[in-house]
Amino acid sequence: MTQTQQLQSDDAALKARHAAMWAMGDYPAVATEVIAPLGPVLVEAAGIVAGDRVLDVGAGSGNASIPAALAGADVVASDLTPDLLETGRQAAGAIGASLRWEVADAEVLPYADGEFDAAISCVGVMFAPHHQQAADELVRVVRPGGRIALLSWTPSGFIGRMFATMKPYAPAPPPGAQPPPLWGDEAHVRGLLGDRVSDVAAQVRALTVSLFADGAAFRDFFKRTYGPTIAVYRSLADDPERTAELDAALAQLGDDALRDGVMEWEYLLLTARRQAGA
Repeated sequence: MTQTQQLQSDDAALKARHAAMWAMGDYPAVATEVIAPLGPVLVEAAGIVAGDRVLDVGAGSGNASIPAALAGADVVASDLTPDLLETGRQAAGAIGASLRWEVADAEVLPYADGEFDAAISCVGVMFAPHHQQAADELVRVVRPGGRIALLSWTPSGFIGRMFATMKPYAPAPPPGAQPPPLWGDEAHVRGLLGDRVSDVAAQVRALTVSLFADGAAFRDFFKRTYGPTIAVYRSLADDPERTAELDAALAQLGDDALRDGVMEWEYLLLTARRQAGA
């Protein structure tokens, strides 16, 4: 096998693991019970209106895709994980939202240059392991003058701290993979998009979460529903001592974030336009 073939094989295996990870647990419960308000926030920030051709990258079960379709846009919801797309398809059908659901890799999108008026991603593309490749694809598939709108957890916010808490217990990431919360750093995203975009606007906001009575309730919900958390715990299956340590650390993280029964989960909302000629 040549070096190029080996790299392609390794990348295919990595993407297969990512797809399987997000199929673990019940991510649609996270989307509907915790982060549901974020989709409409992103659709509004992207200025999506009836007739727009919209691609949602890392769409999951449609947290942003469905609101965009309900706004009258022609929407493609793309994701690596077929199970999430099927859940989204059923949810959209139940409320009469019409859109396409397609399996696609954020780093190698199967769409033509300039095919869409807008590319959006709600805590989705941030989990593609190779950030520059994913950013290049976002720019490529949007027409000149089209919009890119991204909503990502920040490194210093609650979900960013959750990933930092889990990191010492998780297997080492594959070579070249970058941490997801970097997409919540404005300078990082500006660097990824470069001079191919203009009219960049970025705001740090917070999602108010009141679902959890204490840190243990947060931890147990994520252990049951959230693929990345489930994957870390599975890697510790033969190590009860470290499992207990992680249990305690995540519960403490949740307790520290609660104020009068409420958490604030910080995210970066960034919008831009593709430059003509980019």
